[in-house]
Amino acid sequence: MYRNILNYGVCALTLVALGAAWGARSEAKEPEWQKIVVCDKFRSEGAAFGDFNKDGNFDIVSGHIWYEGPDFKKEHQFMKGDDSYDFESYSNSFVNFTDDIDGDGWTDIIICPHPGTDGCWYRNPQNKTDGMWEEIPSTVELGNESQAWADINNDGKNELLFNRNNWYGFAIPNSGDKYKEPWTFVAISNENPKYQRYFHGNGYGDINGDGRIDLLEMDGWWEQPENINDVPWKFHEFKFADAASNILVYDFNGDGLNDVFTAWHCHLYGLLCWIQKRTADGEITFEANWIIPTEPDDSFFPKTSQLHSMALADCNGDGVMDVVTGRRWMAHGSNGDVGQHDPSYLFWWETVRGDNGAVTFKCHVIDDNSGVGTQVLTQDVNGDKVPDILVGNKKGCFLFLSK
Repeated sequence: MYRNILNYGVCALTLVALGAAWGARSEAKEPEWQKIVVCDKFRSEGAAFGDFNKDGNFDIVSGHIWYEGPDFKKEHQFMKGDDSYDFESYSNSFVNFTDDIDGDGWTDIIICPHPGTDGCWYRNPQNKTDGMWEEIPSTVELGNESQAWADINNDGKNELLFNRNNWYGFAIPNSGDKYKEPWTFVAISNENPKYQRYFHGNGYGDINGDGRIDLLEMDGWWEQPENINDVPWKFHEFKFADAASNILVYDFNGDGLNDVFTAWHCHLYGLLCWIQKRTADGEITFEANWIIPTEPDDSFFPKTSQLHSMALADCNGDGVMDVVTGRRWMAHGSNGDVGQHDPSYLFWWETVRGDNGAVTFKCHVIDDNSGVGTQVLTQDVNGDKVPDILVGNKKGCFLFLSK
């Protein structure tokens, strides 16, 4: 049933440098990773970067604390929260984003709390206070466990992608004088009870090549119309996953058509890349390339479940995007999730393009005692033009600097 494209034996532990200094960005190099424990407490299952004090250094936010860069040792509490969260349960911070919401030139913080509750964003006080930031409601009934922050309507600003009480869509923030007004939710789907607050999986990207951002979920993709307000959008049914995590859209095999990468079930096993194909009459379909099967035996490596978040990043500088993902530790506490005792791997899957549209994915383990949360973020933090990795989860908050 499965076409496993993992190259056995090529999964190398990258905690030790395997290459020399970085050369030209077109030349692939094995990165060295420096693990920084930003916090060893469970404060959030997400984290994000932002220069909150305008000192020119990236800071980190994870839950109710932001950590001052460049060493991330000084903590600032900006919202309600404490360190009493139990890993058997959940925090009030699942996913964190940063952006200048009100347009005043200062980076604000967006918190996506426990699914189904109301979201808020926190207005940067512009260094005028070191206390609590102003809490401003963003959107009610904020569902999904791994929301996305992206420019969906091509207005140059990001929107929040999620589902709300039987509807799938996105919310548009207000800025300027209207920054305190509730965000406008655009429901692009038909009403469907599957879009309940714990619905798993969402993604965005141009599937059909028309230059507009389409939206994806586990059962197919919603085609953005020429008029974005012409709802519901056209739905193209395709079973991408049984319960997806983040759904990534990228041309992995280099044939000019965007493909789809996701977990088959973010609380079980299964990882795959759907390669886009076109029929003679132009119909879009996908062919499965399995990376981790849904039922790996004990000899399979990496036998990793709970792949609850993932992100794109060019980890080796070859100009082709790779995938960063890992295991979400204690997703449902100690209640016996599949693979409960697997190591908490964080790894990157190298995209290796072959001839005639072939593609394989080579596994590189970054760490075995962190994993991911409901979010993992990639961004160049130290200015070396190499993406770094940020994780917040029940083990703490971790930064992996790549060299």
